[in-house]
Amino acid sequence: MNKRIFLLASALLFGLTILFAQNRTNNSDEQICKHILAELQQHNNKPTAELVVDAAKLLMNTPYVAHTLETEPEQLIVNLRELDCTTFAENCLALARTAKTRKPSYKHFKNELQFIRYRGGEISGYPSRLHYFSDWILDNDKKHTVKSISQSIGNIEFDKTINFMSQHPNSYKQLKNNAVFIEALNKQEQELTNAKLYYLPTEKLETLKHQIKNGDIFGITTTVDGLDITHVGIAAFKGDELHFLHASSKAGKVILSEETLVEYLLNRKPSTGIMIARPL
Repeated sequence: MNKRIFLLASALLFGLTILFAQNRTNNSDEQICKHILAELQQHNNKPTAELVVDAAKLLMNTPYVAHTLETEPEQLIVNLRELDCTTFAENCLALARTAKTRKPSYKHFKNELQFIRYRGGEISGYPSRLHYFSDWILDNDKKHTVKSISQSIGNIEFDKTINFMSQHPNSYKQLKNNAVFIEALNKQEQELTNAKLYYLPTEKLETLKHQIKNGDIFGITTTVDGLDITHVGIAAFKGDELHFLHASSKAGKVILSEETLVEYLLNRKPSTGIMIARPL
């Protein structure tokens, strides 16, 4: 009897421990969000782009973790404890936009994050997420969260066939054996391939860097077949030099780059330049 009671008590304690851990995890995202919003709200007279930089600095040293959004069924994932390069940029923009509202709240932040992350702001399965960052820029330009400025700065067309996801469905668990999702992604890829995309080539960046502003969100274009962009960052000048804040897989956390953006691109052969979105 004593053994049974001990086992039951142990099971109950284990269950309570798991429940507490889950609640703590969920609560920590809300607490991080509220802390950052409180900091940003003190300076919410700043332009949104400047608040994006402030939010990014408050998230520095947050661990880099990939694939945090890959859950089924598709749903809004809030994770301010672990970031990859895209979720870092999305969260910073959502935090900045929320801080500019009259009554910033965690609920408002989640609404902003969904609006930014999904096509038209609506969640309707895996293909509704903006998987390609050039598509993210186009869709968020339409939603007036950012303005695509690559054409106005560089005016050089990014002419490339984009089809990486539909050509490599086994690399994405949601696409494996799912012909409906593959077809939907393939249609989006064709539209993106036919869209007018522009970028700023690496060789022109040093000359034109002063047309970029703190808080501009950029994607690094690539020579990899079928892909548009391989990394995302937030522009941050150090004196006269253009650096950037990003969730770095190499550093394993959110950092301010030691290299200038030009140096970073020149040191990575697949990189060809950047596409730029300015927060509104």
